[in-house]
Amino acid sequence: MIFVLMLGMGATLTPRDFGTALKRPKGIAIGMLSQFGVMPLLAFGIARLLGLPDLVAISLILVGSTPGGTTSNLFAYFSRGDVSLSISMTVASSMAAIVMMPVLAGIYISSLNTGIEVPVAKIVATVLIMLLPVSIGMFVRTKSEAGAKRLEKTGGLAGILIIALLIGSFVARELDLLKSTAGTVYLAVTILCFAGFGFGYVASLIAKLSPRMARAVSLETGIQNTPLTMAVILTSFPETDHAEMMILPLIYAVSIVIFSSLVTLAFRKTGSAPHAQAD
Repeated sequence: MIFVLMLGMGATLTPRDFGTALKRPKGIAIGMLSQFGVMPLLAFGIARLLGLPDLVAISLILVGSTPGGTTSNLFAYFSRGDVSLSISMTVASSMAAIVMMPVLAGIYISSLNTGIEVPVAKIVATVLIMLLPVSIGMFVRTKSEAGAKRLEKTGGLAGILIIALLIGSFVARELDLLKSTAGTVYLAVTILCFAGFGFGYVASLIAKLSPRMARAVSLETGIQNTPLTMAVILTSFPETDHAEMMILPLIYAVSIVIFSSLVTLAFRKTGSAPHAQAD
């Protein structure tokens, strides 16, 4: 289902998006700084500050090191943000993740001094495998607009099923573990989400980007590609660690939809209609 989800993501993109990204260097640069500079550092700092258990701390760092996903493009549209910039940032961060995600995960996880070996090669392999269906989806888009739309809808449905099935099966199997999850885990997720939204927005305004562009950067920074994080955990770490490591990404996956909706409502209340704002 994750493969299908990534196919749907690719079906929303075109080669033109790469060209668009190159024409908007300031927005992309701020987005990349936020995505791969600030978010992993925040995740590491939150993990240390709250004294999270080792495996949970690793999960938080993986979430913080993950690129943005297509969910941010949807919320950028709903918030009257710059959708084309949001898509460009998704493309740029997804490509950069091949190198940045394993490097950042290796640096910050090693800095926790947990003694847990960081499976860098497996993380690289997982990111590459997950980007393969993105490429296939983009290829389908170039050949058939109707086929791409069907893939996009199927991918969106797969995303919903992934979260629903993972949460349902996890609750059924690990209810006691979920009940015993410390409040600090929920707090860590909340801080990471809103700190990402806040930094992306403020940094954009300081750089004198338009309000529409600032919204796109804010949402792209705060919304991480959780299915990719889950895929990395399931394919790269020992099966005995999966139950504890999956708690935080699952909580994040549910929370980010709620938090993004709140941020989107705030943007819509304070902003004007899309045609009234110029980039």
